[in-house]
Amino acid sequence: MTSAIDPVDLTSRLIACPSVTPHEAGSLDLLEAALTGIGFAVHRFSAGAAPDGPVENLFATRGSGAPHFAFAGHIDVVPAGPGWTSDPFVPEIRGDLLYGRGAVDMKGAIAAFVAACADTDPQAGTLSLIITGDEEGPATHGTVALIDWMAERNIKPDMILVGEPTSEARLGDTIKIGRRGSVNMWVEIPGIQGHVAYPHLADNPLRRLGDVLSALNGIAWDDGNEWFQPSNLEVTAVETDNPAHNIIPGNVRLRLNIRFNDAHKGEELVERIRSLVAGAAPGATLTAIISGEAFLSPPGPLSQILVEAIAAETGLNPVLSTGGGTSDARFLSKLCPVAEFGLVNATMHKLDEAVALEDLRMLQKIYRRVIAGALS
Repeated sequence: MTSAIDPVDLTSRLIACPSVTPHEAGSLDLLEAALTGIGFAVHRFSAGAAPDGPVENLFATRGSGAPHFAFAGHIDVVPAGPGWTSDPFVPEIRGDLLYGRGAVDMKGAIAAFVAACADTDPQAGTLSLIITGDEEGPATHGTVALIDWMAERNIKPDMILVGEPTSEARLGDTIKIGRRGSVNMWVEIPGIQGHVAYPHLADNPLRRLGDVLSALNGIAWDDGNEWFQPSNLEVTAVETDNPAHNIIPGNVRLRLNIRFNDAHKGEELVERIRSLVAGAAPGATLTAIISGEAFLSPPGPLSQILVEAIAAETGLNPVLSTGGGTSDARFLSKLCPVAEFGLVNATMHKLDEAVALEDLRMLQKIYRRVIAGALS
């Protein structure tokens, strides 16, 4: 048996690395040292360039042959912002909680998994970690680059567990087996700027904006299905460059997001909205970025291993869910069955982000059972 790693200590040391996307700030050095110490071969490489990079990525592996089980996660964190009770990058234990940016999302899960690997004797098969540094950012030079790196070397896991903070009220209550897709769109409606007292000499684009919004509100999406909630469109911003109250604006910009289930494809939604906008506001332009398609890993061996491990350690029967935002599982799901399971998500991205010390130790035990089940 290899020497034990304390998940609380490793989480604390990772928090002390201010790894705001896309900077690793020493966090990957810590992981490399911990992983090589328990028999992993560690490979690191950078991808991309400014402003979204460069991004440092890490792939670590131990063992050989089938089955191949991989853990995936991100070492980067969102900016802390002002208002914390203590320095967000100085880990602090107060009572039974460990405070610091990344404690929950998701340095705690990475530390728990590494600690679980340290307590697991090398077995038949392959155990890997896929760790990126830009999940919280554009997600263009991280997991996508890692997948390309793996493909060049003919590396393909049989199952992947992503350590996102999926638990809601208690550790172990929720597993993600899919996610809705997401597409962002920007609509610009041109007009002619002018004085409000002389409307006949101007063309107010806000009138056509009303037609566009009415058309958007009239769309019937879907009713959801067995695994997914209904798709929804939300307007997230309306902007003009109007500097005064007595000017008719020369243009108006509309920003919207659609979260969609597996009844739709991103490009189909873009073209549907493009056609609608063209009809309601001739001359308007639309640009779009599809952040990810909806995906589902139907209940199977991976989710069953997770359910059994969680039940054995916590007594809970977790819900299989597809709720929440996007994650890098949207990329990894193209390789093999993927599930997401990790800490309670109540404080992720918030001031005074914190994880319960007992949850870190419990997650280590759950992950240890998952490793044993996946490689048996």
